[in-house]
Amino acid sequence: MAAEVRSLELRTAIGFNGHVPFGLICHPNKQHMLYPLGCTVVIQDLDSKKQVFLHGHTDNVSCIAVSRDGVYVASGEVAFMGFKADIILWHFQRKELLARLSLHKGRVEGLAFSPNNLYLISLGGQDDGSVVVWHVDQREAICRSPASAQTSGNATIVVCSSCRDEMFVTAGNNTVRVWELDLPNRRIHPAECRTGRLRRVITCVKMADDDSYFYIGTSSGDVLKINTNNKLMTDFGPRKKMFSLGVTTLVLLKTGNAIVGTGEGIVALCKGSGYQVMKKIQVQGGVTSLTCRGQGHQFFVGTNKCQIYRVNYTEFKEELIAACHNEAVHDIVFPFGISDLFATCSGNDIRVWHTPENRELLRIVIPNVTCHAIEIMRDGKSIISAWNDGTIRAFTPETGQPMYVVNHAHSLGVMAIAATNDCKRIISGGGEGQVRVWEIREMTQKLAEVLKEHVSAVSCIKVKKDDQECVTASLDGTCIIWDIVRFVRKQMFLANTLFKCVCYHPEEYQVITSGTDRKIGYWEVFDGSVIREVEGSASGSINGMDITSDGAFFVTGGEDRLVKLWDYKGGAVTHVGVGHSGNITRLKICPGKKNIVSVSADGAILLWKYPDLH
Repeated sequence: MAAEVRSLELRTAIGFNGHVPFGLICHPNKQHMLYPLGCTVVIQDLDSKKQVFLHGHTDNVSCIAVSRDGVYVASGEVAFMGFKADIILWHFQRKELLARLSLHKGRVEGLAFSPNNLYLISLGGQDDGSVVVWHVDQREAICRSPASAQTSGNATIVVCSSCRDEMFVTAGNNTVRVWELDLPNRRIHPAECRTGRLRRVITCVKMADDDSYFYIGTSSGDVLKINTNNKLMTDFGPRKKMFSLGVTTLVLLKTGNAIVGTGEGIVALCKGSGYQVMKKIQVQGGVTSLTCRGQGHQFFVGTNKCQIYRVNYTEFKEELIAACHNEAVHDIVFPFGISDLFATCSGNDIRVWHTPENRELLRIVIPNVTCHAIEIMRDGKSIISAWNDGTIRAFTPETGQPMYVVNHAHSLGVMAIAATNDCKRIISGGGEGQVRVWEIREMTQKLAEVLKEHVSAVSCIKVKKDDQECVTASLDGTCIIWDIVRFVRKQMFLANTLFKCVCYHPEEYQVITSGTDRKIGYWEVFDGSVIREVEGSASGSINGMDITSDGAFFVTGGEDRLVKLWDYKGGAVTHVGVGHSGNITRLKICPGKKNIVSVSADGAILLWKYPDLH
């Protein structure tokens, strides 16, 4: 009988999905912030930075809403075409799932709670096109109706009235509608709003506190003011200098002024009439969320570059409080013997992170190229990186200054990189399948040898402790052990797979490999024979693995989005971590065996507590 598989405890997540419109929300208790990350909703304490996770969605979260008194949280998801996309209703205090509401197909576009928590209004995506009113206490749908007329575009935004439970507004591409709920007949009745000759794509809607007017921001860069009673546009602005790339978010202040966030990354404090800009700040990326803490003395800005800023209203200066990768993370590496720091690479940047505070210490950006792999030299004096333009670049770890560049290292991009333990040589693998050994001296970098055996891209390189040999895994279905003193092939493993990762057992008499055939292979280094094969995953390839320093356990992760901890001798899974919503690309066990860090294709970095295995 197999031992029961326990779950890994998720300590922290470094990540924020800034592409979700209005996804960053400050809770009414002024103590917590909510935001989406993949298929989880993260609740973070603003002072202690402690995180709690709401797990329940099977796919990416597409929208979040919090009730006015903060009791309920609702989140919607994206599903595959034609499949049901669930809305989950959560209890904030108890952090538990109350109900799954499922009617929409494909995607839930927007959610809004009525002012007294009686109803939840949900809007489906463009394949669904319907608006549904749910009864919060009875957890059931009251009625559903097409969200926009057939002559106009899709509705993308839903906002509830500030005073009455029975009224809400939907808006989108050339459509603005005010709806009334007729509860006895279980119907909703829309009324079209007329905007005269203006044709607009609406990007955000805000209700006035007394419901007399509502304000809509448009992709053209202006704000329209519409009377709720007669459904007519009464004012719009700015007339001359519109906001570049559209008004994406809007906050109304008690003073009558407004804070506007734009697609260009400008956050501006504007006069209530005419929308003249009084103060403005520039943030990185287009603004997707603006949320006030309390009465608006402090507010938070979320951008599509996945950064969160805190702004004090009086000084109107921005302070970056969270930053993370906004595209797939390709590699992660720890410095030798240090567990509080690690480096990751993604797209055109390399970032160094500090684990206790989960903050970014350093960012190295090289525009218009992609970093595939990184390594920190054993002496800690340089970070070496592999890039898709065929260069190897080295940087200082403290300041990120360039140290040296090896141009034209490989013809089809550098895909994998490793350094010897004496820090005198670098071994690189290219997209064309060549393995090259470079001698690194004070001022020069010299090519020592080219090893041509692989016929497809090299995916992973590991060096033996004594610097005498290394193992390279390739997408051509071979793993080769090289003698890097005499530069000859010692051994070759063949399998019907694309090898993605390889690890030496710490005693170095065995090698474990994995790849697209989902099997974990144990190989004998001496004669290249396969000792055993274990089924590593039920679906999708295995992209990353790492082994503990004593060789008793190893971790794997891949396209099934699960982090698995294995017993090396038994070949069985002992713990599983669920939390990623993108394919896991790489993972590492930190040197002190405190954490397991995994990175994924959605840009998230997750830190798991290494379990107590005694």
